Amino acid sequence: MKAFLILEDGTVFTGRHIGADRESVSEIVFNTSMTGYLEVLTDPSYAGQAVCMTYPLIGNYGICEDDMQSDQAWPEGFIVHEISDYYSNFRSHSSIQSFLLKHNIPGICGIDTRALTKILREKGTMNGVITTNEDFDKESLIASMKEYTVKGVVEKVSTKKQYFIKGSLDLKDNGVMAGKSRAETGITDKPLLPERVPSFIHELNGKGLKIALLDVGCKRNIAASLAGRGCDVTVFPYDTTAEELISFKPDGIMISNGPGDPKDCTGVIEEIKKLIKTDIPIFAICLGHQLLALAAGFDTLKMKYGHRGVNHPVKDLDSGKVYITSQNHGYMVDESTVDPEIAYPAFRNVNDGTNEGLRYKDKKIFTVQFHPEACGGPLDSGFLFDRFIEMMT
Repeated sequence: MKAFLILEDGTVFTGRHIGADRESVSEIVFNTSMTGYLEVLTDPSYAGQAVCMTYPLIGNYGICEDDMQSDQAWPEGFIVHEISDYYSNFRSHSSIQSFLLKHNIPGICGIDTRALTKILREKGTMNGVITTNEDFDKESLIASMKEYTVKGVVEKVSTKKQYFIKGSLDLKDNGVMAGKSRAETGITDKPLLPERVPSFIHELNGKGLKIALLDVGCKRNIAASLAGRGCDVTVFPYDTTAEELISFKPDGIMISNGPGDPKDCTGVIEEIKKLIKTDIPIFAICLGHQLLALAAGFDTLKMKYGHRGVNHPVKDLDSGKVYITSQNHGYMVDESTVDPEIAYPAFRNVNDGTNEGLRYKDKKIFTVQFHPEACGGPLDSGFLFDRFIEMMT
């Protein structure tokens, strides 16, 4: 069956339909990863967006459910040049086509994804429609695109109920409440850590440390990276008050990644303002990094086309070392608004010079824009979880 991708600027791509047969309006973004398409599809940060994978062949190793970063897929669409009709991997459970159908994700294949990526790089991220309707009215679709914004997505993706993950250096013991659906109960029902995790994760034992993880769109491997170091992790919904988190008496607070414009999260920002005033160590990633910056009085900006991929070089401004990082964001902290009396830049993107992290003065608080949990890779910056543990001990 034919499928069409129509962009807000009027560009039309014609390809073949994959996944669910439904029309979808969304923000169109691209990801440069060669592998890790399942982690992309199950990353809550993609809620409200359709993802174009720039690597030309997607799906050749199928779907390995142990690698899912949440219990469901979140994008509004999936765009590839070629989708593999056959898959081969001893860990795989099904094909990517069956996964897209199961999770009601519409998609398109057989288009020139290089041309699409060039348009998004030159003109900036824009909205688009994926449809199988050959008689589509372009003008009416463009009108609907112009009205579309990514709204209410943090509430959509955050856990509905608080849940607990027991820290364990035995990576196979991190599943809890097996057989229950997180969508129904708020408790994860899958192993939190893949079996093949590098041995260095065992090097620092956080046993006995109590972590409160604020879920504003949390990838599973964030909690797993802490639990795998021995920390006991309790995950809280996005609308948990500062008073509730403080009364929990955690050794540290983690603020997760997530989707959408950070400025839309006004309630969360107000609660984080209260957390900053405490002496509790805080580590924040991606959206959490942006929310904490806004709570501190700094500003954020929408990027032209964002950073999405697993090969972004980031420089540690303290050591001078450069790490290759996994990233997925369309907003950034405006470094020119950072008050040097409150915080200072800790990491910077080597490619475009944008801010990639902050350290807060006279506070046990640091934040990063990239993903140190990096599932599926690279693992260069995993040491930041050890740094967080050291702050708490």
